[in-house]
Amino acid sequence: MNGNIILITTVVITLIGAIVGIGLVWTGKKFHVDVDERETAVRECLPGNNCGACGFAGCDALAAAIAKGEAPAGSCPVGGKPVAEMIAAIMGTDAEMAERKVAFVRCKGSCGVTKNQGNYVGVMDCRSVALNGLSITDCDFGCLGLGSCVSVCPNDAIHVVDGVAVVNERKCVGCGLCAKACPKGLIELVPESRRVRVQCSNRDRGPQVKAVCSAGCIGCMLCTRQCEFEAITVTNNLAHVNYANCTLCGKCAEKCPVKVITAL
Repeated sequence: MNGNIILITTVVITLIGAIVGIGLVWTGKKFHVDVDERETAVRECLPGNNCGACGFAGCDALAAAIAKGEAPAGSCPVGGKPVAEMIAAIMGTDAEMAERKVAFVRCKGSCGVTKNQGNYVGVMDCRSVALNGLSITDCDFGCLGLGSCVSVCPNDAIHVVDGVAVVNERKCVGCGLCAKACPKGLIELVPESRRVRVQCSNRDRGPQVKAVCSAGCIGCMLCTRQCEFEAITVTNNLAHVNYANCTLCGKCAEKCPVKVITAL
């Protein structure tokens, strides 16, 4: 009796296994998607940061776009020229690099130009402070200075100096992780060659800005009057640079009374 039960159980298990196996094979063939071998090769060349600095969702999406001819070989700012050359060899194209971008902190509110509201004691994370609606300095728009950006940078390219985040552009690879970590949205990626930049994010009126920071944009519009190419405008009391029109003459920076416009 026990022998029959064992035999029947074995047969049933074998049949179930065979059915499942056949089903897996059929499903694999039914939903099989051909993958371009070049896409796989390109993906192996990419660094795997999945930072999105290339404009795509991640390295997989970029590899697919390059394989389809929808993105140039030099689209990865993190990999730089060496990666671009490897991908170009796979695709049989030129290793033309996209313009290098670097992180830029739109705040000049160091300890010497703005005041702390008190001695902060708590979690050293800007995101936690912002989530609780707190502010470290008198400027509600300024850098919190607790280093969330520093903690996510894989290249040691950003540090908090005198209360405000500062980028070392020589180390920065434009991955954008610091920009994503900043709860105030103060960090943005800008083309490295575009040296005229507005180092402020305060959108209050001039008198309010001067009351909390001596280095904040006061919306005086002197910069717009100097520019012959309509490359700088003032919107919501804050100056903005249109890089498509900017000739890097630096006149706006020269006339800025609070020196919040840089022309490095």
